[in-house]
Amino acid sequence: MPLTIAKGIVIPDDEIEITAVRSRGAGGQNVNKVATAAHLRFDAARSTALPAEIKSRLLASGDQRITEDGVVVIKAQQYRSLERNKAAALERLRAMLAAAAVRAKPRKPTRPSKAAERRRLEEKARRAEVKRRRAKIEPD
Repeated sequence: MPLTIAKGIVIPDDEIEITAVRSRGAGGQNVNKVATAAHLRFDAARSTALPAEIKSRLLASGDQRITEDGVVVIKAQQYRSLERNKAAALERLRAMLAAAAVRAKPRKPTRPSKAAERRRLEEKARRAEVKRRRAKIEPD
């Protein structure tokens, strides 16, 4: 089933590779015998489904799950079943790509008002006076 990221952005199944691997940690015989962790790989750099704008934002994000080659690697192992771990890995990929699809608002530079500037300087003078009064008294 294709992975829908946003309106008009759908990742086909053939671009996402999911393999079953053994989980780590506690879990007894289930962990020792059954490969229930899902290892997802998505080559974002070579994806034909991702628009160039989203692709560049994703690769520039600096996320540790993205390799130098532009491959997204996600390992899901919190559940006991492979199906739930696959669903968790796909959801993490969807969330990552959806975050890259959101364009950041440009910052509008602002200045403090004259009254805010005056209040800041008055508070600064008040604090300086409090600290000056705490100082050692010099004998005359």
